Amino acid sequence: MEGVRYFDIRHVRGEVSHIDIENTRVESAGTTFLDRAIIRVLGPKGWGFLAVDHFERPRGRKFDELLGKAAALGSLTGEEVVLADAPAGMLPVPHRKVDPLDIDLEEKGRVLLEIERAARLPAIASTRAGYTEKYEDVRFEDSCGNEYSYSLVRSGYSILAVAERSGDMQIGSKRQHAIQDFPLYHRQEDGETAARRAIALLDARRARGGIMNAVLDPELAGVFAHEAVGHASEADLVQEGGSVLGGKAGERIGSGIVTIVDDPALPEFGFEPVDAEGSRVERTTLVEDGVLSSYLHSRETVPAVGFGHPGNARAMPGEPPQVRMSNTYIAEGTSTPEELIEECRDGFLLCGSRGGQVDPGRGVFQFNAEYGYLIERGECGGMVRDVSLSGEILATLHNISLCAKERKMHPGYCGKGGQTVPVSDGAPHVLVRGAVVGGRGPD
Repeated sequence: MEGVRYFDIRHVRGEVSHIDIENTRVESAGTTFLDRAIIRVLGPKGWGFLAVDHFERPRGRKFDELLGKAAALGSLTGEEVVLADAPAGMLPVPHRKVDPLDIDLEEKGRVLLEIERAARLPAIASTRAGYTEKYEDVRFEDSCGNEYSYSLVRSGYSILAVAERSGDMQIGSKRQHAIQDFPLYHRQEDGETAARRAIALLDARRARGGIMNAVLDPELAGVFAHEAVGHASEADLVQEGGSVLGGKAGERIGSGIVTIVDDPALPEFGFEPVDAEGSRVERTTLVEDGVLSSYLHSRETVPAVGFGHPGNARAMPGEPPQVRMSNTYIAEGTSTPEELIEECRDGFLLCGSRGGQVDPGRGVFQFNAEYGYLIERGECGGMVRDVSLSGEILATLHNISLCAKERKMHPGYCGKGGQTVPVSDGAPHVLVRGAVVGGRGPD
């Protein structure tokens, strides 16, 4: 069609199920259906996007009219848009182990209720459990002749227990997500684990903050890799001047033992067989031995920013693609967690994550740990609570002195630009020297 330089169509059909239980009562449960397509056209006015519900691809003149309608919605950006050549090809989708689609909603609710009831120990004031499941059948085509189709099912659950004593309330939680599998069976112990953690936090000491050594468990270290380094590596933020890593291509930004990777091809929660622009996905080493070695890219950001390859565009159904992470992690080292604690000498072992904030432009972050343990003279001691990790991204990368040899991944969801996509992040245990540890002081 005249004036159309490029187009692609990403069409997603599927269904989303949920179950919410609070204090042994099913508050809501049900399934909704989705059928959305996003038509993206690069025309005379730049990018035009057209979202269509219940999409059926027209042929001939009607298809040209649809492309023209999308192109007319474009707006001039002030810059020439150039698309990088994108490698084609799609990874095989992992085989479904236990297919959630074969299990009815009533059975899922029954198993979730067993997990929630296992959390109702003495001293637990309230409990809440939730299950989500999303099946997507994806079809993609573009004007270059690429066509792909695949289906994925993602599911997950969480259990939260609140312990209360004399007005003091503490929270314990557990969660698990999976692709191509059903994560609920044989997980009743997660309810009890969440409850016992909440009860233990009632007796935990409040941490005294300061600058000290800290060992991060795989969950909190993974959050650092994702939030502080992964987002700062996204080329659209670099292009906008919103990343502390802008202009540092090929420079040393951390200690020589730090390697950070993003890999959509891993069969983890952030797995994608092909990205939202039809580009082949592959492992991207963001930081190698402390040196910034790549940014994350879409087809559009590669020519604008450079230093990387396309394959990191992701999108919700019916939404335009954005540069996004998938499975992001700090690579393994050679030590054991016990050796990290011994080398720490005095400080804290920080575990889990309760959210926080990061400013990739200013290069600062603050994350709340779920709980921690005091380290004294190289040995792990009593439990602490109300503890956090904060600091400058680059300084923290330079202060990582040891990594353990066993990496663990933790699944979740990442929000950016109004869209939420499934991701995983992970790490081995990591020792950070001179960390800024926050606390409310002793009781």
